[in-house]
Amino acid sequence: MRILEEKRLSALVDGKLKAYLRKKLRKWGERNFRDFPWRHTRDPYAILIAEILLQRTSARTVAPVYLEFLRRYPTLMTLSQAREHELSDLMRPLGLRSRAANLKRLAITAIALYGGELPDSEEELLKLPGVGKYTARAVCANAYGHPLAVLDVNVARILRRFFGFDGTKIERRDAFLWSVAQAVALKRETDRWNLTLIDFGAEVCRATKPNCRDCPLRGKCQFSLNLLGN
Repeated sequence: MRILEEKRLSALVDGKLKAYLRKKLRKWGERNFRDFPWRHTRDPYAILIAEILLQRTSARTVAPVYLEFLRRYPTLMTLSQAREHELSDLMRPLGLRSRAANLKRLAITAIALYGGELPDSEEELLKLPGVGKYTARAVCANAYGHPLAVLDVNVARILRRFFGFDGTKIERRDAFLWSVAQAVALKRETDRWNLTLIDFGAEVCRATKPNCRDCPLRGKCQFSLNLLGN
């Protein structure tokens, strides 16, 4: 089954297109990489907190809350001892007050399972409450340097448009698209590659009003070619 899936991927993800995508986006990322505080750390706890706070919330809104969160709760132990109402109040600007109890439960579980040190394994991280595939892979890539791709709405949109894939599945449930994301990801500095895709999807390949005319991928992107006819 795995061999058949790899053959399907090879047929759909053309090697020259993949090389083109990598080259163009790496160059774009060098000039347009966004600066946020969680991109300056390799601390798995800080990265995990950032990823949870970033769920369905803009990065610029999250930044001040993230900094204050780490000031108050710099470790899993301090988070496990937090008062839920204080956590809720801190997370109010993000609309995440209801997740306060889940965050505390995550910290308590991590201490019970791993002695307060977050594991460097996707499989183990998925055992923590509230941690899904995207968050687990983001921690593995950004904190531990593992060559694991991530897939969110931005990354999925880029891949679907560029390669001309059809699909309406929710990203976290689209096993094929996860495979495509991994197939095109750089094997080194995968964390930087993942973040570049996220930035590109937010700044250029937007859900509405995509900037196709100034897009560095427009020469090969199926969506752009169909839209602009060039």
